[in-house]
Amino acid sequence: MAKEYNITRTTGQCGACGKEMQPGEEFVATVRPAPEETDEDFVRQDFCLPCWQPRTEDGAEDPNLLGVWRSRVPLPKEKRKTFVDDEVLIQFFERLDGAEDPAKRDFRFVLALILMRKKLLVYDRSKPGPDGCDVWTMHFKGAESPCTVLDPHLDEDRISEVSGQLGAVLEADL
Repeated sequence: MAKEYNITRTTGQCGACGKEMQPGEEFVATVRPAPEETDEDFVRQDFCLPCWQPRTEDGAEDPNLLGVWRSRVPLPKEKRKTFVDDEVLIQFFERLDGAEDPAKRDFRFVLALILMRKKLLVYDRSKPGPDGCDVWTMHFKGAESPCTVLDPHLDEDRISEVSGQLGAVLEADL
């Protein structure tokens, strides 16, 4: 059986200054690989807008960021939103390209299925690949450059499990 993802939950506080996020406040949420010394696979961290820095101190893009999105702390009794922006899904999919960890490859495969269902990613062909997996060649709608995805032959239960974990990672509400 494939590995289950361990993802830290939001703390409701800014990851830089520690200020508690208030209802209605906009914030930036990030997901990155967890440090190796932890039991987590991914770390979600939220930042208030004044503290959010999209680049490292030397001005380069942070290579460890897998996903970044902007959201708002829900107001009391406000219905939770389940919509995730397509760009966030695409960005997350692209950042997981080349991941060697089987759990991250499973995650990327489920993202590919979601993007295909949304008609953003188009399946072209497949061929046998390493470890008994098939390698799917695909392209984004309107783009010519191909991308590849390993099909780890997940069963329905595993796809459902990974989809639930994906929802937890991308959940925009605190």
